[in-house]
Amino acid sequence: MFEQTNNSGFYTTQPGTQDAAVVKSFMTQVFSWMTLAMIVTALTAYWFAGSAELRDSLVNPVTHGLSGLGWVVTLAPFGFVLLMSFGFQRLSPAILTLLFIAFSVLMGMSLSFVLLVYTAASVYKTFAITAAMFGIMSVTGYTTKTDLTKFGSIMMMGLIGMIIAMVVNFFLRSGTMDYIISIIGVLVFTGLTAYDVQRLKRIAAGSGEYDGITARKLSILGALTLYLDFINLFLFLLRFLGDRK
Repeated sequence: MFEQTNNSGFYTTQPGTQDAAVVKSFMTQVFSWMTLAMIVTALTAYWFAGSAELRDSLVNPVTHGLSGLGWVVTLAPFGFVLLMSFGFQRLSPAILTLLFIAFSVLMGMSLSFVLLVYTAASVYKTFAITAAMFGIMSVTGYTTKTDLTKFGSIMMMGLIGMIIAMVVNFFLRSGTMDYIISIIGVLVFTGLTAYDVQRLKRIAAGSGEYDGITARKLSILGALTLYLDFINLFLFLLRFLGDRK
């Protein structure tokens, strides 16, 4: 589970000071990068789930747990998010783009297990519902005149509390707590979607102040933020809506 933070080097500016075309162009780039990453992840997940050889490379044949490669695939995305966030100032747009695409591939490899655990019909259904919820909250965050900064802070606190609860429940293995965590997860990432879109719109409003290189890097990190909101919302919804094989 991941969530982009302000440590990435994002700079926010109040909207309304730049031409609407600049905002639209920036947000188009953000959603274009996000869509590309989603396509890469989906294709990779489908490829790995359909190949027994590739799938088995992620599982230890003796213990039936994760293999060395499986652990790399599971943990590496955390490192990629941290590298892209804290290395924002030093990394070039080309390197940042390559890291983002590599991150999308790793996520696809990791999510391939979803296609093995849940029926295809329930995965497609959950994806469609996630896309609808994400779209509604994106439009809400983009069009609302209400400042969502305080709301976003509450969502971030909820995210931190949820992560702590997940760590605790890893040892307790409580089904009730797992259910509660899933509900909180859906609420948190639904809310964060609206907050993050508004925050990115504010960044877009000030994007004219940046050079082309910085603006491109900001758009990639913005895409990473929304990608993570979507994936996490999808995974939490799948706990409720997914039918296991």
